[in-house]
Parts: sequence; structure tokens; C-alpha cells
Amino acid sequence: MHLDDVWLRYRRGGPWVLRDVTARVEPGGIVVVLGRNGAGKSTLLQLIAGVLRPAKGRVTGRPAVVGWVPERFPAEQPSTVDGYLRAMAAVRGLGPAAAGRAVDEWVQRLGLGEFRDVKLPELSKGTAQKVGLAQALLAPPDLLILDEPWEGLDAATRDLVPEIVLEVAARGGSVLVSDHRGETVRLPGAGTWTVADGTLSTAAADTGPRCVVEVAVSAADLAGAVARLREQGHHVLRVREEVGS
Repeated sequence: MHLDDVWLRYRRGGPWVLRDVTARVEPGGIVVVLGRNGAGKSTLLQLIAGVLRPAKGRVTGRPAVVGWVPERFPAEQPSTVDGYLRAMAAVRGLGPAAAGRAVDEWVQRLGLGEFRDVKLPELSKGTAQKVGLAQALLAPPDLLILDEPWEGLDAATRDLVPEIVLEVAARGGSVLVSDHRGETVRLPGAGTWTVADGTLSTAAADTGPRCVVEVAVSAADLAGAVARLREQGHHVLRVREEVGS
């Protein structure tokens, strides 16, 4: 899949949100998309998913089966979890029997069993996010796009996300995932795309030797310090709260 000199803005005459974006998504490749809030990460992922269309340039080679998980799952729908997932399986072209198997698999794997008959608006943010993840995986995706997929998830499901990503890549699917939590450190072999000021810079996976440096920062400056380190190309492995003095 190729992005060739892609430009995007939300209205004619408005500011460019993305400019001169050229990149390639390889089959079986994993890409972590980084950048500050508001830099255009979600816009880029929606463009790749086909939700948005570029004002200039071309997106070519998008595979037939794309699984897209938005940052916030649109839960304002009258369906139950089971009804929604079965409807999405039908949209994916699965027959009733295949749809039932796929729904059962992901309901079980993501711990949604007790919520099957619960209506979407009644779900917590984390449970709704699980439903959003499940719908993207009902048909094995050739391209999986995850926009901050860890938000609101319980610890067990957060640990499952990298496993799912690696499974998709192992089948030859491509995965793009945005992350500001440092969770994607558990995705070996991932390249990085950094969005800043509407432009995109890319870097292949770094397989060279690394050193780990522990840095203590004030709680008030934590978010800014993490953002600065990532902008400089460093990998933030973990953030922990210091206990005691």
C-alpha cells in the first residue's frame, strides 16, 4: 500500500492537516505512529483506512479487508453487543455460521461474554473499546489500524493487544498503531512514523544495540518529558511512580 504525495484538509481554503505525505506500508509490517496530540495521527490513520479521502495525492494498494479501531468507539447505537457484532460480521461478508463462530471467538477472547446482551450505550469506555477491537477482527484483516487501542482497557486486554498485532503480522497482514502510552515497546521489529506539523517522517525498525537510562522527572512535567524523548527518537519503555523518597 502506498501514500503518494498526499495532502489533506477538512474544508476548501482551510489549513492543511497533512502535507506531502509519502510512505509505504509493507505486507506483514508493523508501524507505530507517534506524535503530539493534535499533530494529525488520527487523521493519517483515517486516511489510510479509507474513512477520509485526500485532497491531493493518491492512496493505492489498500487491501480488501481493513480492520479499523478508532480512538473512541461510537457506542451511541441501539444494538446489543451480540447484535452489533453479528451485523458487522455480515457487513464483512460472513455467512450466519461463520459470523457466529467469529463472534464467539472474539467475545471469549476479549472477555465480553457477560456483556453480549447489553446495549452499546450502557457499556463502560473500556468495554466499548473491546467491542471496537472485536469488530475489526471478525474477518482476518489484511490491514489493521489501531488508534490508541489501549485507552480504557483492563490490564489483561492491554497485554492481549500486542499478541493480536503480532498474529496479524504473522499472517502477512500490515498493522499501523498509534501510541502515546509506550505500550508498543512490546512490538519487536516495528518501524516508526512520526507526525509533526502536518508532515510525516519514517524510520525502519532499529535493530542495533541500545542502552537503558532511568530518568526521574517531576510528575507535573511527565507528559512533556515523555513527548520530548519520543520526538527525539527515543523509546520510552515504562513510566512508574516513585514510591517513598
